[in-house]
Amino acid sequence: MRKVKALVLLSGGLDSTLAAKLILNQGIEVEAISFVTPFTADKTGGSPAEKVARQLGIPLKVVNVGNDYLKMLQKPQYGYGKHMNPCIDCKIFFLRKAKKYAKEIGASFIVTGEVLGERPMSQHFNALKIIEEEAGLKGKVLRPLSAKLLPKTDAEKRGLVDREKLLAIQGRSRKEQIQLAKEFNIAGYPSPAGGCLLTCKEYADKLRDLFKHKKRYSLNDIFLLRFGRHFRLGKNKIIVGRNEEENKILLSKKSKSDYYFEVPSVGSPITILQGAKTKKAVQTAAALTAFYSDSKCSEVTVKFGLERLDKAITVKIPTRAEVESLRVGKH
Repeated sequence: MRKVKALVLLSGGLDSTLAAKLILNQGIEVEAISFVTPFTADKTGGSPAEKVARQLGIPLKVVNVGNDYLKMLQKPQYGYGKHMNPCIDCKIFFLRKAKKYAKEIGASFIVTGEVLGERPMSQHFNALKIIEEEAGLKGKVLRPLSAKLLPKTDAEKRGLVDREKLLAIQGRSRKEQIQLAKEFNIAGYPSPAGGCLLTCKEYADKLRDLFKHKKRYSLNDIFLLRFGRHFRLGKNKIIVGRNEEENKILLSKKSKSDYYFEVPSVGSPITILQGAKTKKAVQTAAALTAFYSDSKCSEVTVKFGLERLDKAITVKIPTRAEVESLRVGKH
């Protein structure tokens, strides 16, 4: 007989790692799929799931989502959580992709690390039901950590999985998962918080501002939301670096049409100006650069240009209130 195979949605977090381990312990062949979005908290854009897959000794397919994901993000059918996180639509999106891959590899069912009641928007009973039905996977998604609290899946009914070896974890406490990780010798797993930037207010404000002001945005625009202080002046976006690392990133990722600014001879951020190069926009970008520089003068000469700092402008350092009035999220 053909050995039973399962496809696990592996994020690299503790819950999905434990879910995969529980299925492996039943002698079931496991493959994994991991989805990387522009909103992963890992600034490298990598997949934490790769490390887990190596530890568990299972094959992993990493999928970088594209424009179809961003289109969903702008108008999610089931709305957002507290900020810009469309958790229900996001899970549906991933499961639809996983369904196609499961068919390719001959997996009999799909496994997730979801825990009943752990997330207020997407992991209550009705949400779990909606997610698998909308994904066309009714009865085919096994959630090992909470399986005994949920209806039997097709895999359990067919005897492919022993339900008695599955768990009945629920709620937001992580005590049971942490204890299970010790039993399985699983260490080095990431904190459950901060996995998705869409749940962070500051980042959500920046993304909402981008969608509002730029119809034809790029993945590079989204990437830059991670870095620097962001300011809005009409149609202009101004990004001011916070440290040397961010200064280098802003310089490397700015478009050819963006001006960049710096105060010479003192500690200074790199600032990039996106949009039309009006006199007011240039003065504002220069003033913000001066404000965050180490200059102690009331008037500061700021150099700027496209590919090199071949222009200069002298500006007064703005007040804190003037600066804050331009910050994205304050409008």
